[in-house]
Amino acid sequence: MLSAEQIEAAAKQLDKAETSLQQTQLMSVTYPDMTMQDAYAIQYGWVAEKLARGRKLIGHKIGLTSKVMQQALNISTPDSGILFDDMLFANGSTINKGRFIQPRVEAEIAFIMKRDLAGDNLTVDDVLDATDYIAPSLEILDTRIFRKCPITGVMRNIMDTISDNAANAGIVLGDSKIDPRSVDMRWLGAIVSVNGDIEATGLGAAVLNNPAMGIVWLAERLADYNDTIRAGEIVLSGSFIAPIETQSGDHFHADFGHFGSVDLHFE
Repeated sequence: MLSAEQIEAAAKQLDKAETSLQQTQLMSVTYPDMTMQDAYAIQYGWVAEKLARGRKLIGHKIGLTSKVMQQALNISTPDSGILFDDMLFANGSTINKGRFIQPRVEAEIAFIMKRDLAGDNLTVDDVLDATDYIAPSLEILDTRIFRKCPITGVMRNIMDTISDNAANAGIVLGDSKIDPRSVDMRWLGAIVSVNGDIEATGLGAAVLNNPAMGIVWLAERLADYNDTIRAGEIVLSGSFIAPIETQSGDHFHADFGHFGSVDLHFE
């Protein structure tokens, strides 16, 4: 277990990396014996830094829900991070240069909650009962920690990703508001194009066989920390495509079919 001083130092290190746009060393290299509990403690320490500066918590993101992403990091569990008010962008927004370090984009289904959701032994029906509506979305990822250590060549692992707020940086919600009981979310998907060229396609089934299962997982994980998903929060259920690298001038268009579309531009 890391000490309170180590956790505070790591949180401040991440905060400095984000504000300076200069990536920092992998936590797993600095603290090779760290645990997943340590990683979440660092994340929560960084969250506390942001809240102290006036940021507002607006929800959660779930990551590493698909088999392909879990296999890439040699893990078998998702991870989660916190959404803040300054991460929410309107559909069609342009992201200014210098806002992020190495942004990437994923497509997923967002859940907007109408009731608190907490506890163990939850079901998909419990999630649907607590959900106001679902919406198409694009998530912007960023890495405040190196993806690969420039000294050792070691690749980041789940400890680094969790510490780095699950690589969360932004969210763009589509305009559609869909009753989650009116669709089979396993078949909800998107065709994602960049500058008119199709880069990725995917279906909701890639997310634990049902995006709502991501919400079940999150509620149960938060319960271990005496926390809960709250009414009014946005929850990103997990991407059903691999992350797409961005370049200056890129225009992303995610076509969710009858579910609507989401657009995003990078200056």
